Formats: sequence, structure tokens, C-alpha cells
Amino acid sequence: MAKTLPKRSENYSEWYNELIKRADLAENSAVRGCMVIKPYGFSIWEKMQRALDDMFKETGHVNAYFPLFIPKSFLSKEASHVEGFAKECAVVTHYRLKNDPNGGGVIVDPDAKLEEELIVRPTSETVIWSTYKNWIQSYRDLPLLINQWANVVRWEMRTRIFLRTTEFLWQEGHTAHATRNEALAETRQMLETYATFAQEWMAMPVLKGHKTANERFAGADDTLCIEAMMQDGKALQAGTSHFLGQNFAQAFDVKFQTKEGTLEYVWGTSWGASTRLMGALIMAHSDDDGLVLPPKLAPIQVVIIPIYRSDEQLAAIAEKVAELTKELKKLGISVKFDSSDANKPGWKFAEYELRGVPVRLAMGARDLENGTVEVARRDTKQKETVAIDGVVKYIADLLDDIQASIYQKAHTFRQENTHRVDDYTAFKQILDDKGGFILAHWDGTPETEERIKEETKATIRCIPFDAPHEEGRCILTGKPSSQRVVFARAY
Repeated sequence: MAKTLPKRSENYSEWYNELIKRADLAENSAVRGCMVIKPYGFSIWEKMQRALDDMFKETGHVNAYFPLFIPKSFLSKEASHVEGFAKECAVVTHYRLKNDPNGGGVIVDPDAKLEEELIVRPTSETVIWSTYKNWIQSYRDLPLLINQWANVVRWEMRTRIFLRTTEFLWQEGHTAHATRNEALAETRQMLETYATFAQEWMAMPVLKGHKTANERFAGADDTLCIEAMMQDGKALQAGTSHFLGQNFAQAFDVKFQTKEGTLEYVWGTSWGASTRLMGALIMAHSDDDGLVLPPKLAPIQVVIIPIYRSDEQLAAIAEKVAELTKELKKLGISVKFDSSDANKPGWKFAEYELRGVPVRLAMGARDLENGTVEVARRDTKQKETVAIDGVVKYIADLLDDIQASIYQKAHTFRQENTHRVDDYTAFKQILDDKGGFILAHWDGTPETEERIKEETKATIRCIPFDAPHEEGRCILTGKPSSQRVVFARAY
């Protein structure tokens, strides 16, 4: 490597940006506010997609695709929804270009103005519910369980790769149900799906809860969320699931005939997770030497680096590696044998450490003679000399151990940086000195929530599902409160 990464403790933001660049995950594009996801980064996203898609299908959902463009009139039909997204929308006004008669390249043809402007998809509720009106007639058509993998555009002034870009990738689920209780159950089921993915695949502990009315999705009756803590103590929303009530069904007149023959509006949900998860993965686990990837999401789980002095030694090592690779692949473990002669082993060690490969094997001629191999794990940097005959099982067990160890480290970090606070002065001091999650009482009013946000830049991340009943006083107003909520500064 040309130089070491910035240290997290000195400049967390610079460390994050430089790590994305150096690990070859993504880069800024020629289009302001947008990103190019490079092959190594996209392979991580593909693994995320694959795991989530399998989980969605296990719960009965199917994939479809809806238009990128949404007629402006659609957004006008649900008042709170349009208000929530109006400032973020990109608008298409014309349908044709023409050559500039003055020789200035191409210009927008002023005679090609659209009769109705089109909005580039910021989210798909409106276009999907306009379609559901044609798909849903009877209770036999319900539940309708649809997911879409797509890109969306939300105009951003301050962007950061993966965390906040004008265009990003995501999935969005949109379901319709016959009863309120079915829709509520769906909303909770999908939130639990996200939590399972975050914890079992991303090795990232999350808090589950309700968003406040101020933080709720525009057009929803209730929003559930999972919140994760990054290593700088800030929160990151890693997934949301929304109970839409009958709001969009009423806006688009989506009714169904019940078994009794009456007409009723359907009940809806929507839920989504995006490439923000890539940012979460980086910030939750990585260190000053590079990425630390949980094995389940690592594009390369094992890299094998030969150490040799002659072509004969390399050939002997390659023969043994071919045997090991075959056995590891039978277990579904991805392996790379880097026998290129462009760089020395030391450079390769540092490069794969930077890229977060969970397990590294170093094998030389002497190792072949001794029947051993050096195995290094990325998360703790520990090395072991292991008998080649037993190394396949050793690696399989080690990958499981690394996955669990990364989760436990993140969980311990969250515990150590979660504070119970009852005083507003202490609340502000902890935010400035330590960050992390603060469990504090709040009087339940949007006005108090907004004032705390203005004064401290901390928001209520969630009202936890498992928060016990506890009589207390709001940290700001002193008014009665029956439970603590989670405050944090956030991405």
C-alpha cells in the first residue's frame, strides 16, 4: 500500500472516505451527488441482495418491477406523502433534445414540453398503488405481497458515498391486506426480517422500535425501524417498515369485495433497505488497517498466498492449493489463490487485509514439507500454524467463529456506549464527549423533540419495543414520562 489509512480516532470521516476509495468499493461519479459502485463493492451488495431476497421469498413475497417515472398528479393524491418528498424530487419536463443552431451542442427542445411533468422515482408507493387498483378486486386477490429491487433518486445537497447519495439502490416491499391486523403483522414481520439480516449476516446488533410522529415515513400511520451504532458513536437507520393504514388505498381508490359482498379499502404496508447498509457494514466493524467483513458477506472468504523461490516450488504449492480449494468450495466457501508475481507476499498480505478478507493462508515450500500452513484471521490478526490435513474443517469452524466474534465485539461496543441519563446538562455533555445511545425520558410532544434536536443535533432514533414501563420526567421539560426513548446523533 502506498500509505496507511487515516486513523478513526483522528478523523473518522476522512478514514471512512479513504477506506472506500482504497478498498476499491466505490467512487464519486461525473454526475454530482451520485456514485459508481465498483466490482468489489457491488459483489458485497449482491451478497446482501441474495440473502435478503431469499428471506423475502421465504415469507411469501414475489418480485416485480414498476416504472422509474411517476406522473406528478400521482404524488398530489396523498397530501402528507407529497409534502414529505416534494423538496427531494427530480422532475422531467421535456421529452426531446435538438442541436443548438448556434453550434453549442444539444439543447432542450422548447417545443417538446411534456403535458404532465414526470417525477423520477423517490419511492414507489404512488405508482404501485395506482397499479394495485387494477390488480385487486376481491378478497381472493389478497394478500398481495410484492417486492421491487430498483434505484431511486432523492435530490441531496450534501452527499457521502453509500450513506447519502442522490441516486441509490434499494429494495422496496409493497403489500396489500384485507384487515388491519394482517397489515400490522406484515409490518412487524418485515422489520424482524431486517433485524435478523443485520444481526446474523452483517454481524451488526440493532435496536428495534417505533419512530416518533416527527420521524415517521411520509404517508404512514406508523414506522418501525432498526437502529445500529457506528464506531464513532453515531446511529444509523438500517431498515424501516411502514404501516400505511388505508391512506394510499383511499388516495387511489383501491377497494376489494369482502366474503360478505361489501366493498372495503385494503390495508397497506411498505418497507425498504438500501445501499446505506454498505456504509453501515464499513463503519460498524472496520479498523485502521482496512475493512473487517463478516464472512457471510465477504466476496472472498479465504485467500491463499504462496511463498516461493522457484517455479517448481510454486507448482508444488499450486497442486496442494487446488486440493484445498476443491474441498473448501464443496462447503460453499469462496477461495482465491493469488499466485500473481506482480507483487511480493508482504504487499499481498496488506492488500487483502485492507479488503477485509476474513481468512488468509500463507503456504511455502517448507510448509509443504512439514504438512502445515499458516492461517491468519482478519478480525483479531491472530495467526496459527495448522496441519494441512485438518485445515479445511479448521477454516470452516474459524469462519463461524469470526462471524460470531465480530457481532460480539460490536454488541459489547454498543453496551459500553449506551447511557441512561436523567439530566439535560449531562445529556448534552455525553453527546459532546462520548456520543452513543442515550436512554432518556421524553414528554411525548413533537415540540420538545424538535427543540432537543435544534439544541443538540440529537434525534429520537426509536421508541424501543422492549422499553419497560418506567415513571420519570422529561429531561427537557420535566413533564411526566412513562418510558425511556433512544436519543443519538445520526447519519
